Amino acid sequence: MEEAVAFATAVHEGQKRESGEPYIIHPIAVAEYLLDMGMDAATVIAGVLHDTVEDGKGITLDEITKRFSPEVAHLVDGVTKLTISGKKEYVTKKQEQNENLTKLFLAIADDVRVVIIKLADRLHNMHTLEYCTREKQIRKAKETLEVYTPLAHRFGIGVLRSELEDLSFKYLMPEEYERIRSLVSRQQEERLKLLGTAMDRMRELMKEAGIDAELSGRPKHLYSTYRKMQRNNVGIGEIYDLIAIRVIVDTVNDCYAALGIIHAEWKPLPGRFKDYIAMPKPNMYRSLHTTLMNKNGIPFEVQIRTHEMHETAEYGVAAHWMYKEGRTVQTELDKRTSWLRQVVEEAKDDGEEDTAEFAENVVKDYLGEYVYVLTPKGEILDLPIGSTPLDFAYRIHTNVGHHTQHARVNGNMVRLDYTLKTNDVVEIITSNTQAGPSRDWLNIVKTQSAKNRIKQWFKRANREENIQKGREMLEDAAKRQSLDIVSLMKPEFYNEILKRLTLPSLDELYSAIGYGGISSGQVLHKLAELKRKEDKLEEMQERLQTAISTPETPHRPASSSGRAAKASNGIIVAGDPGMAVHFSNCCNPLPGDRIVGYITRGRGVSIHRADCRNMARLSQEPERFVPVEWASSPEEDFSATVYIHVVDKTGSLLEISRLLTTMNIYISDMKAQTSADGVATMLITFMVSGTDQLEHIMSNLRKLRSVIEVKRVNGR
Repeated sequence: MEEAVAFATAVHEGQKRESGEPYIIHPIAVAEYLLDMGMDAATVIAGVLHDTVEDGKGITLDEITKRFSPEVAHLVDGVTKLTISGKKEYVTKKQEQNENLTKLFLAIADDVRVVIIKLADRLHNMHTLEYCTREKQIRKAKETLEVYTPLAHRFGIGVLRSELEDLSFKYLMPEEYERIRSLVSRQQEERLKLLGTAMDRMRELMKEAGIDAELSGRPKHLYSTYRKMQRNNVGIGEIYDLIAIRVIVDTVNDCYAALGIIHAEWKPLPGRFKDYIAMPKPNMYRSLHTTLMNKNGIPFEVQIRTHEMHETAEYGVAAHWMYKEGRTVQTELDKRTSWLRQVVEEAKDDGEEDTAEFAENVVKDYLGEYVYVLTPKGEILDLPIGSTPLDFAYRIHTNVGHHTQHARVNGNMVRLDYTLKTNDVVEIITSNTQAGPSRDWLNIVKTQSAKNRIKQWFKRANREENIQKGREMLEDAAKRQSLDIVSLMKPEFYNEILKRLTLPSLDELYSAIGYGGISSGQVLHKLAELKRKEDKLEEMQERLQTAISTPETPHRPASSSGRAAKASNGIIVAGDPGMAVHFSNCCNPLPGDRIVGYITRGRGVSIHRADCRNMARLSQEPERFVPVEWASSPEEDFSATVYIHVVDKTGSLLEISRLLTTMNIYISDMKAQTSADGVATMLITFMVSGTDQLEHIMSNLRKLRSVIEVKRVNGR
């Protein structure tokens, strides 16, 4: 351990966190989390070293193997992103995220300790998120809530899940977080006073019965309280488990004995008893839950479990390193990773384990909200909310899904598009004569994995038919939109699409459209977009050619004295006082920008920023450039446009407008658009004297709490 700390300290020497602290503080904190969870030595050492390959210069896994062990190197590799040392360029941020998640999920399926290290890493990062930009806070909090807290839940690590949820809640919805925190704080104080008497009485009853029990009050976490209020549309006063009494005993028999004693003393509420000991949750959580009514008529919840069950509920898979004796640890861990192993095996069968589709399948099918359903033998399966019997069939096995004929739920025949509910008992009736799935099933199934299994069946079964059908579907889609498919299907266009979709040939593109893997509209939209870009470029080239062929009075060279001409529109053009000047729309130069002048045909000198995106094209005729510079004190203001990314909430627009008004900034145009995820984008145009004033305005905008990102728009 000391050697690992010394090595990591040397690797991260000189590196700082966004808080300004030495970077080594982070890996040491991760290792401390792992120690608190009772993890083995290899995992703790990997926690110390987890960023050395990703952030250290020239550090390789081979070096980790030699210095420590292959086991430690394997764990470090599992939590190391693909995007190190410029290893790969990505078309989009989403593609990069999906491929990194794919690597992570495959590593977890191979060794479950990877997820524990990754969760500890994310927890410490979330605890120090206050030092990051608002944009990064929202991005990290959203990713945590969508991927990492569901992973913690899947692997039963309740203590990490709750902290990660509350921290994400704090940064995603700060005002709602503070409101719930205030409400819960007041309610919990009142509930604790009321439950104190009940807990004292329980201790007496347990002692009289000879049951050694530990009692405590467990406060409900803020995000789960918020979700429950939203889901059930209730106020804080109707949340009965803000404080739950937790009773921890020695044995399973003691659990049921304690339950009987408690029910004899307090009246249980009907329908509120749950036995997760007899029927554990899929993440292996076990406990008895019951809701009681006290003498004042106020409901309260009691949870009863053994010490080992409690450790498992808190630490999930990590608890198996605490309780090695008397059990086969690997067997227990295999139960926890069985769902992920199944997805990996299916992906390997299809040769798709390295695709972004694999990561999306895991996130959508296994890391969202779900219902619990049962097989006829009583095995519990969890499926995403909205799942159908067909999703259930494909979860059992691909061939069961392909040969599904009918389904029974709770003993009754149901349609295949029936929406499953928690506690439904599902039975699938198959037929050997069933040729395979129907295309209509793609509109019935909810899970991505089921959709992919169906698509794969059609892909393999009818490839030539799919190619022909896909070609016809694309042509029909073009006709409906009055587009010329011949002009759209240029090799340079469809090759760009093949590259984006990682498809090897045009036939594979047609086939994917034919079996439903890609929509014809999606492909047509991308083709039309590429065609529009080409048309626009050709139009610009035609205009330039026309301008070149138009006669003009030759411009005079710079005078021998080298003195500049007078200023025009705030610009001094070398050598020609009469030359007309205009500012290009492609880069919108402002005083303070480095600029160049480009002599046009008939329109005088066009002023561009030195870093303008059109410089490469204009530089093909270097003789048309002329030296220009800003006048020392331009007499006019200039138009500038900024892009602002904000959390969409009441008052955001007013807050931004008020700031600009107090700075005496004249707003000439403002446009705003809100997306479905509650984020708004704004384009605001105003008058400024130059780049210094623009930077001052943007700096003040970035300080607003609702603002995620501010950047200058270079052109129109």
